[in-house]
Amino acid sequence: MVVGEIADRAEVVVVGGGPGGYEAALRLAHHGKRVVLVERDAVGGVCLNIGCIPSKALIHQAELAYLPVTEADTGVRLTPTIDGTAMLAHRRNIVNGLTGGVSGLLQRAKVEVWTGAARFARSDRLVIEQGENVKHLEFDHCVLATGSRPIVLPGFEPGHRGGVNVLDSTGALALEEVPERMVVIGGGYIGIELGTAWAKLGASVTIVEMGDRILPGMDPTLGRVVSRRLKDLGVAVLLNTKVSALRDTGVIVEDGSQDRTDLSVDTVIVCVGRRPNTDQLHLEATGITVDDRGLVPVGPNRRAHGSISAIGDITAGPALAHKATAEARVAADAIAGLPAAFDPTCIPEVVFSDPEVASVGLTPSAAKEVDSGATSARVPFTANGRAKTLGDAAGFVQLVIDSERTVVGAQLAGRGVSELVSELALAIEMAATITDVADTIHPHPTMAEAIMEAAHQL
Repeated sequence: MVVGEIADRAEVVVVGGGPGGYEAALRLAHHGKRVVLVERDAVGGVCLNIGCIPSKALIHQAELAYLPVTEADTGVRLTPTIDGTAMLAHRRNIVNGLTGGVSGLLQRAKVEVWTGAARFARSDRLVIEQGENVKHLEFDHCVLATGSRPIVLPGFEPGHRGGVNVLDSTGALALEEVPERMVVIGGGYIGIELGTAWAKLGASVTIVEMGDRILPGMDPTLGRVVSRRLKDLGVAVLLNTKVSALRDTGVIVEDGSQDRTDLSVDTVIVCVGRRPNTDQLHLEATGITVDDRGLVPVGPNRRAHGSISAIGDITAGPALAHKATAEARVAADAIAGLPAAFDPTCIPEVVFSDPEVASVGLTPSAAKEVDSGATSARVPFTANGRAKTLGDAAGFVQLVIDSERTVVGAQLAGRGVSELVSELALAIEMAATITDVADTIHPHPTMAEAIMEAAHQL
C-alpha cells in the first residue's frame, strides 16, 4: 500500500448500477449487509439510461406516428405531427423518473452510492477513480455487475464523417430529427428494433446483415415474419452483405460475390453486438481469468473466485436485463449464507420488432436433437378474433413438447407477444404437460387463446 492510501471498508461492494447491480445491492441490504454501490456513470446502467427503456419509448412513439397507416382500414383518420425535440424530452423524462425511483430505493435501503470507475488493486481492495479524485475500498465480498458496451466497428467510430453521422445504439436514441436516409449495420435484435422505429418515423432505412438471415440467434420462422413486415415498411434488407467502407456521402456495401454498391446516406447506426466490460477491471489482481470472449466464469452461486461474484452481461448466457436481475438475487442470497443457485430451465427472449417476437425454451429442431419424439404445433393469429379486432393478425404461436408430452419450448410472433411469453416460461419451469395448458381456460377474445388452441392441436 502506498503511504497515505487510507481505505474505507464495506461488507459488500457492488460494482455496476444497472438492473443486476442495483438489485444485488438492494437484496444484500435487505439481508442486513452494509453495501456500497459503485457506478461510473448513472444509476440504472445502460438498460434504464440508454438502452431498454428509452429504446422501447422510441418504439412506442414510432408506432403512434405510424397509426395513420396501421389504422387506415378502421375508418379512423389520423394525422400525426412529429416533434423530435419533444419526443426526446419525453424519453428523457421516462428515464429520469425510473432512475430517480431506483435512487430512492437505494437511499431508503441505506446503500451508499459512489460515483467512479472501479478497478482491483488486489483481491479484496478496489480503487475508485472519478477524475482526479481517487478512493480506496476494501471489502469482505464483491459483486461484479459491470455490464457491456457496443462493439466499435473499425472505421465506423461514432462521429461525423463529411455529410454522414455515424452512431452507435446509444446515439441512435438521442436523435432529435428524423434522418432522411439511414443504414443500420447489423440485423440482430438491436438493429431490427432501431431500424423499424426510424422507418416508421419517416426515414428511408437499409439494414445490412453479414449472415443469411435477420435475428440470427432466434428460430428462423420468427425472422421470416419480421422480414415480411420490414418489406411492407419499405425497409431494404441486404443479407450476406457487409459495409466495407465509409465515404463523405454514404457507405460502400459488398455482397458475397464481392459486388460493391455505393449507398448514399446521411446516418449510419452500428449495431454489431456488445462486449463485456471486464477489460478495465484489472482482474489479474484477483486471480480471475476471463475466457476468450472476456466473460467471467462463475459457479451456480455466481461465485467467480474467493469472495468475488459476477452477474449479468459479463457472464455466460444471453445479455438480458432480466437474466442479470435473477442472477443478482442468487449472488446476494449466497453471500448472505443462504442456499442459492442459478439454474433456470429457460430464459425468455423478446425482440420489440414489428411484429414482436419471443422465444423461450427449445425450438422444434433443438427439441428433436435431444428427443426424437418431440413435436410442435403452430396456430396463426389470422384465426384469432382479438388479433382481427386489433387489425393486426400477423404472426403465430408455436408450442414444442417432448415425447412425454411436457412443454419444452415456445416461439411467438405477433402484436403484444412480449406479454404472452411469461405464461409459457412458467409452464416450462413447472414441467407442465400440454394437457395442463390446453385445459387452462383462457379468456375470450384474447391473443392468449392462441396458446390454448396450439395446445389443443397437440
